[in-house]
Amino acid sequence: MAQLDCSVQNCVHNKNEYCCRGDIMVGGKHARKEEATCCESFSPKRAEDSYVSALEHPCRTIGIDCEADKCMYNTDYKCYAEHVNIAGNGACECGQTLCRTFTKE
Repeated sequence: MAQLDCSVQNCVHNKNEYCCRGDIMVGGKHARKEEATCCESFSPKRAEDSYVSALEHPCRTIGIDCEADKCMYNTDYKCYAEHVNIAGNGACECGQTLCRTFTKE
């Protein structure tokens, strides 16, 4: 499990820059740079949402599945980085987020 810092404040799973989801999926199967990755678990907050997430408390560490097979931290679709940074504050869809930890092999 990785320590996850997430600056995507308008994601329904984000609470104090940590994730309340429990696990996430990083997309970008053919990514060769971080801009080609995304957090596929992103879900935008809406005004009518009355909850933050299925989990009440954010997790500092989280399981991360990853499609970015060119990333040095990816082994068999699992991320093995000690620290992962997901960025994309102001994102309205998952394609506007990215994994800043992506490092090409």
